Amino acid sequence: MYEQVSHSLLNEILQKLNPDIKSENIRHFYTRLGANFYSIYSLFHLLYGERDDFKEQAQQLVETMARQYILRSDELKKIDIERENDHNWFLSQKWTGMALYADGFAGDLKNLVSKTSYFQNLGVNMVHVMPIMECPNGHSDGGYAVSDFRKIDTRRGTMEDLDNLSREFKKRDILLTLDVVLNHTSNEHEWAQKAAQGDEKYQDYYYVFPNREIPDMFEETMPETFPDTAPGNFTWIEGMDKWVMTVFKEFQWDLNYSNPAVFIEMMDVILFWANHGADIVRLDAVAFLWKKIGSTCQNEHEAHLILQLMKDCCQVTAPGVLFIAEAIVAPVEVAKYFGEDAINAKECEIAYNATFMSLLWDAVATKSTKLLQQGIKSLPAKLERATWLNYIRCHDDIGLGFDDLDIRLAGYDPVAHRRFLIDYYTGEFKETAARGKPFGHNAKTGDARISGSLASLVGLETAIESGDPKAIDDAIKIIIMLHGMIMSFGGIPLLYYGDEIGTTNDYRYIEDERKSGDTRWMHRPTFDWEKAELRNKPNTVEGRIFNALKKMISVRKEIPAFADFNNRELRDSGNPHLFAFCRVNPQNFSDRVLVVGNFDAHPQHMEFSDMKDIGFMQHQQLYDLYSGEKPAMFKNALVVPPYHFYWIRAV
Repeated sequence: MYEQVSHSLLNEILQKLNPDIKSENIRHFYTRLGANFYSIYSLFHLLYGERDDFKEQAQQLVETMARQYILRSDELKKIDIERENDHNWFLSQKWTGMALYADGFAGDLKNLVSKTSYFQNLGVNMVHVMPIMECPNGHSDGGYAVSDFRKIDTRRGTMEDLDNLSREFKKRDILLTLDVVLNHTSNEHEWAQKAAQGDEKYQDYYYVFPNREIPDMFEETMPETFPDTAPGNFTWIEGMDKWVMTVFKEFQWDLNYSNPAVFIEMMDVILFWANHGADIVRLDAVAFLWKKIGSTCQNEHEAHLILQLMKDCCQVTAPGVLFIAEAIVAPVEVAKYFGEDAINAKECEIAYNATFMSLLWDAVATKSTKLLQQGIKSLPAKLERATWLNYIRCHDDIGLGFDDLDIRLAGYDPVAHRRFLIDYYTGEFKETAARGKPFGHNAKTGDARISGSLASLVGLETAIESGDPKAIDDAIKIIIMLHGMIMSFGGIPLLYYGDEIGTTNDYRYIEDERKSGDTRWMHRPTFDWEKAELRNKPNTVEGRIFNALKKMISVRKEIPAFADFNNRELRDSGNPHLFAFCRVNPQNFSDRVLVVGNFDAHPQHMEFSDMKDIGFMQHQQLYDLYSGEKPAMFKNALVVPPYHFYWIRAV
């Protein structure tokens, strides 16, 4: 019955399509729409079926998708078909990403085009250009307070610059990733401005209330995202004389997805940037998309329905485009953004592996892999046609959202352990060389997150200042070892610009009153191209790190076992300082790679009674794929040097 209704509505919609759409040759669009419409109708009806204007809104959605399909270039349509025919293309081990700010890395988009050879030299072939949409000069939140979703901020460049960048990337087989901020707009966005002027149509684009009655009901269960700088979740708007939901900052108004017009507008925005060459769209703050009184207003079921609907619509208009879920939530929740009760991803194909990231930082501080081992055991399995984005640092802070049960199973008290980690990375712990700062401190709970660059957090900044060669050497080894973990874990490794040359904290943010209250700016540097030139000198800090990562990326691309097909087996090393797992070639089960990382400052060993313990045959010899040498052995024990990693294959 439900299917008959959807089929009937589809026929009605097609009959009513505008003549200019009907006149176009959109055969592929009609085919894909027919294949996906039952799912689109079902989801749209679940979200908006009770509305009197349901059919009109469904008509508007299909027309929006059709218009964007017509605008899609022949080259992009060709790529769509190629990726449809090779639907696992992004699970290959050949992809390595880098996230950057266009202005911080190259000045603007135009100059970023000229830096393409830098990515190729390193081996990076997926570039995430962080927010470039128009934002206010003052309250921009690093580009995440958007005032126009269809314009590029003039400080970043022009649409022509972006189109040139996209063409250059496609020539060189580099994927372009762009952000779409789904949850909110700037208060200077046209919608917000019209709402503030009293336009009821646009007030319904947001959560607007005449008094505190409903906001206070929300506040009973909603956590504060930035309790130290933006307490509460609502802001009083003078002139409009109403309260607006502002979960992140007072100048970021949350969009109301219970209004289908908002969904259609944002779907149009996603397809707009897909048509300007985005291979991957990073969907920001997806956990916050649906608000419900009596809940935390995070990870609601309807938020998943919205993402599923967006994916289905994109599959019709631009099926070659992938979604990244920016959902920095508990491990049990994050895997749901791939899609529940499915084999293939029906929401986002890619999700940030924030759990693995924070567990790696725990292991660096404690020199122990107990919590890392336990936390990975608790990491939910991903879907087959989905993958993790594995990273060490990014533009954001480091959260300590470990599961309390995992912390206890690792032998720690949750509150005391988090306090130790904050003290360790912010320099409050006596025996630390880390140079980080707290972010988002909650005076009520004592919780905080951590800001700082990779190099400064592992002690490289302190070591360079002291001129201690051993400390410098140790810090470089930790940087390389951590990258050895993310490049072999399973998924797409994502570097953060500057990490590949050991960029330390940039403290100049304190001099800018717009940034001084946000410690995250210390790890959002202006890239030092003079420093980068030192990468060509092998004995410099920059050369040692850059060339190690360059080699690592190159070797990784030749290891089929590192493709991501749920082919990872966690190993018990029997040593609390070692983290070990095995990767298996899905095309050849006898082709296995043992990955081992030593998080301690001293050599450690991993014992096994025979080769079968690590999945190899008794007569085989061990060989490290990264170094090209035989790993050190003593009797039946693998010896792992301090802050070292192995990618071992048996020959």
